[in-house]
Amino acid sequence: MKKIDIFFNNKKIIITGHTGFKGTWLTLWLHLSGAKILGISKDIPTKPSLFEKLKLKKKIKDIRLDISNLNKLKKIFKSYQPDYVFHLAAQSLVKKSYEDPIKTFTTNTVGTLNIVESLKLVKKECVAVIITSDKSYKNLEIKRGYKEDDALGGFDPYSASKASAELVIQCYFESFLKHKKNIRIAVARAGNVIGGGDWSKNRLIPDCMKSWSKNFFVTIRSPNATRPWQHVFDALYGYITLAISLKKNNKLNGQVFNFGPPVRNNFKVIDVLKLMKKFWKKVRWKIEAKKNYHYESNLLKLNSNKANKILKWKPNLSFHESIKFTVNWYKFFYLNQKKIYNFSSNQIDEYNKKIK
Repeated sequence: MKKIDIFFNNKKIIITGHTGFKGTWLTLWLHLSGAKILGISKDIPTKPSLFEKLKLKKKIKDIRLDISNLNKLKKIFKSYQPDYVFHLAAQSLVKKSYEDPIKTFTTNTVGTLNIVESLKLVKKECVAVIITSDKSYKNLEIKRGYKEDDALGGFDPYSASKASAELVIQCYFESFLKHKKNIRIAVARAGNVIGGGDWSKNRLIPDCMKSWSKNFFVTIRSPNATRPWQHVFDALYGYITLAISLKKNNKLNGQVFNFGPPVRNNFKVIDVLKLMKKFWKKVRWKIEAKKNYHYESNLLKLNSNKANKILKWKPNLSFHESIKFTVNWYKFFYLNQKKIYNFSSNQIDEYNKKIK
């Protein structure tokens, strides 16, 4: 924690999407590091909500705002003058992107456009990390991990909206931001993160935890689908490392970095279920017959060699540890919700001790 404290203590930080799963954990982590945080989110995305359970509203400046509202967003950036910006606000569910593609593109693409436009109003030195997704890549179901210079694209509205956001970022960097000596910006791509406090719909572990906490069956759609399972702490550590490195090294300005788990963390859904059983004990699932679902990728891998080499970043949790951290969080939550803030803070401390 000490290394991170040096960079973020008393720094003014804007986090968009701070009420979401990753955004909440990032908010807690940087709050514990002494940062002065202004969070921007449209709403509380889930019930239960990690943000609400941790009662972070009392510890930061919490603003409800749709990032598609450019005028209000610009006023916040102009007034607050942040030292750092982490942009995570997004419509992040593939299934929901089919149900409401217009809103998905408005939030993910136009929203990102509004963020980079607002950055132009920051007069002091400011580092911005824009978080997109591994699904920004045109997924050709290749076996090797995708590299930062691979083609962007998307077959579903969510992926296409994220790829479009990346084009916006590239355009704004080349046209405006790289000429502003006080602004440094970089893009972070991560994938399918897991961890305690995720209650998003149609995600494996949240569905399991919600069902198993009531001793219900959980329905499994694609037991043999392979995913690069990664704990949320490893991804956030990547974002934080990128921000720190970007602050110190202007040569990273405008660059893109992947933050994915090692290849050995690519496991099938059924493997995740079997490992979760070791920590939760009473588990129940059934395999649903294949239906005509919308397109969904079966294989997604990132090549993180660039982050390993340049940023000296690497994941600190193994697949086994990631599942253990995650299930133990839910076990504690369902037993003692009132003390979940301390437990969550202790998990971050435990993770920090693993950072070399």
